[in-house]
Amino acid sequence: WKYTSASSLSPWYWGSMGLYSSGGYMFTLPKSKQESMEKLVFLRQNSWLTRGTRVVFIDFSTYNANINLFCIIKLVVEFPATGGALTSSHIYSVKLLRYVTYYDYFLASCEIAFCLFIITFIIQEAIKIIKLKKEYFRSAWNWLDLLLLVVSILAIAFNIYRTVEVSLLMEELLSDAHVYPDFYFLAFWQVLYNNMIAVNIFFAWIKIFKYVSFNKTMTQLSSTLSRCAKDITGFAIMFFIIFFAYAQLGYLVFGSQVEEFSTFQNCIFTQFRIVLGDFNFETIEAANRILGPIYFITFVFFVFFILLNMFLAIINDTYSEVKADFEVIPSQELQIRDLFRQSCKKALVKLKLKKPEVDTNAADESLESKEFSATKRKDISKLSNGDSADEKRKVAKASLRAAPSQGYVAVFVCSRLFRYTAELAKELNNTNAKLRRIMKSMQQLKDASGTTAQ
Repeated sequence: WKYTSASSLSPWYWGSMGLYSSGGYMFTLPKSKQESMEKLVFLRQNSWLTRGTRVVFIDFSTYNANINLFCIIKLVVEFPATGGALTSSHIYSVKLLRYVTYYDYFLASCEIAFCLFIITFIIQEAIKIIKLKKEYFRSAWNWLDLLLLVVSILAIAFNIYRTVEVSLLMEELLSDAHVYPDFYFLAFWQVLYNNMIAVNIFFAWIKIFKYVSFNKTMTQLSSTLSRCAKDITGFAIMFFIIFFAYAQLGYLVFGSQVEEFSTFQNCIFTQFRIVLGDFNFETIEAANRILGPIYFITFVFFVFFILLNMFLAIINDTYSEVKADFEVIPSQELQIRDLFRQSCKKALVKLKLKKPEVDTNAADESLESKEFSATKRKDISKLSNGDSADEKRKVAKASLRAAPSQGYVAVFVCSRLFRYTAELAKELNNTNAKLRRIMKSMQQLKDASGTTAQ
């Protein structure tokens, strides 16, 4: 046997004792059991395993033609320096031969449509970048679109590479039956490919929030999260300082006796489980009868009863503020509903499934405008004939009341006006309280002066 170095793209194996590359002293066993036993005896006699051996990999692959699945198995035995052996295994069941049945060809057509959609999407985003330039990269939704594009392109590239590589390995296997085709490389990257597709679909679902932002409830939720982001960031710093302090305490006190606290990472996961109510108090108490109950009670008190309630209070307070601001802003949901209704009516009229309706809104608006102008002229004529200042104020108020009906006020102006009125209300309440105190003190002085005079 000879030492074979690992290729640059071959996956490393993360075992119980360390991280191992795919290179090493390789030996291919024959197909028959008798010959394989003889080869194993030969390896044992010639010290294939020595004191310096730290890991042994046993790789083999099976194929089930009934369901068109490859099963790639890797059995691992690790030999730590302290002695003994640790065993582990990795089993991947993957579909490497993609296009066999009619349903597979249907999926191939869907993949082609997906590629065409991605090409169109790339062209659209390139046009947006050319038009907006630096402004394009200031939106989080645009960054999400770029992430979806990059992940989709990588998925398409790997799909093509996987199909070509499997055909080459199958040709090599059919040409020489004694050569071992290493499908573990493809199986490993197939699992990563599935994970990449899962992440891509997850962000595609998240992108739906971009198109439902016209809904009042969705807008309130997004505004609440964006407005309380600074408060949550400050709270998160305080939370994780206390959380990591307790994790370090648990690791140092219980790490040598309790498996859940054997490493610092395990301590972090165990504390998250305690917050969710999944814990084993008996093991903590058995490890240390004094510090165990103190650690558990104080952690639950500070993290669960105080910090989590502070987190909920921040979100509730911000949500109440956002909801109060949105009550002042006119809702656009009815306009969008009318827009959908009008588009559906136009589609039915074009398909000749419905008769076109006469638009009476324009006539009504013209009549209203004429009446409004007539009344306005009358008011102006009255004022010109020498009416009082009170009547002038009434006409001005009427014109101001009619103005908002012609259009909607900007959102940020409404929010500022609402905050300003709230501040004025607070100041008025404070001044009223001060006046009451002054009146009460004056009344007490009068009563005191009356009693002295008597």
